[in-house]
Amino acid sequence: MKTHFIAIGGSAMHNLALALHNKGYQVTGSDDAIFEPSKSRLEKKGILPAEMGWFPEKITSDIDAIILGMHAKADNPELLKAQELGLKIYSYPEFLYEQSKNKTRVVIGGSHGKTTITSMILHVMHYHNIAVDYMVGAQLEGFDTMVHLTEENDFMVLEGDEYLSSPIDRRPKFHLYQPNIALISGIAWDHINVFPTYENYVEQFEIFIEKITNGGILVYNENDPEVKRVSEAATNPIRKIAYSTPEYSVSDGVTLLKTPEGDMPIEVFGAHNLNNLAGAKWICQNMGVDEEDFYEAIASFKGASKRLEKIAEGKGKVAYKDFAHSPSKVAATTKAVKEQYPDRTLVACLELHTYSSLNAEFLKEYEGALEYADVAVVFYSPDAVKIKQLEEVTYEQIATSFNRKDLIIYTNPAEFKDYLFNLNLDNSALLLMSSGNYGGLNFDDVKGLVN
Repeated sequence: MKTHFIAIGGSAMHNLALALHNKGYQVTGSDDAIFEPSKSRLEKKGILPAEMGWFPEKITSDIDAIILGMHAKADNPELLKAQELGLKIYSYPEFLYEQSKNKTRVVIGGSHGKTTITSMILHVMHYHNIAVDYMVGAQLEGFDTMVHLTEENDFMVLEGDEYLSSPIDRRPKFHLYQPNIALISGIAWDHINVFPTYENYVEQFEIFIEKITNGGILVYNENDPEVKRVSEAATNPIRKIAYSTPEYSVSDGVTLLKTPEGDMPIEVFGAHNLNNLAGAKWICQNMGVDEEDFYEAIASFKGASKRLEKIAEGKGKVAYKDFAHSPSKVAATTKAVKEQYPDRTLVACLELHTYSSLNAEFLKEYEGALEYADVAVVFYSPDAVKIKQLEEVTYEQIATSFNRKDLIIYTNPAEFKDYLFNLNLDNSALLLMSSGNYGGLNFDDVKGLVN
């Protein structure tokens, strides 16, 4: 099968291209920019575009399928040519469904935790040599790519994103997968540029539940009131399994999970990650892994890439970075690090980087999000606000939104970096939360603060 990708800087699309190439498909593609490690991987397989940009002449009638990235524009010249020729055009999730429609589809949804839960499931499967197809949003230890497709595997594990599928398909991605087994980890308003009201956002999860196949399974987090409400209100013919945060303790910086076999040390920490673990356990059990085997495997799970990732550790000092940016993620991550290191000064730095977090109206959702930090710092770039064509966010709006009188705010990358590198981190834990890089911060340099 000959496929052509119209991708916009998306590592997920590049990973799908590699997965199809590995499956024997003839793959070509275009993009406006390709970064590492995607660039080297595509080059190694001989499918890196010769030059960046859009070339309608690449689109010919002998192409079997076009796969369209979410961030492509509706007037993309290659897309227009494909439409003119009447070629079959798939969105990324639509094509993944096509590849898995004869398999048991396991879809992990939720405003937060879905990457970690999907990663936990894949770690357990990998540990026990159980081969499954998958798509996950983070690079995992022991896995070559983030997408894996075969003809023979029985299961397809999919991270179910609620964002839109493509510029010409405005359905949330996770509405297209029609899961046999589904999980919802949490519901907290996000993507306000697409879902302008909280009610509209929650409705997407109600539709997701309706899309579960008859006789399927819904695993849901009963610690989240909204998840509990929508799950228990669902009337379609499915089996429902509730999960909650398991018992655990923290001793000398080590988290111990209570299991039927006694307390077990684990690599991840924080109530939110223990909650994720409980959800992953139920999914694995419904995929044929018994409880004892799950615990054996999960003990060595170190976390998904960019999720509470330890940058460096020295005597009485430790530094973490985390992808957290939404209010619920920031609150959970900050609380987790404070709980793990209760006797240390927690310096928590948050970059407001996403469309939602830089929206003046949405900012009030951050109230109390940094309450567990001993020192709370917020960085945002006025340039990022301009690029996203948003109304200017003021210093006063941020200070008021977080409702914290001692909040430290920076808008200049150089000034933030000076502040960071002049910190005394003795007996401290440093937490850097962002989906960006604080205007050009090299995280490798941060290691010198701690080592």
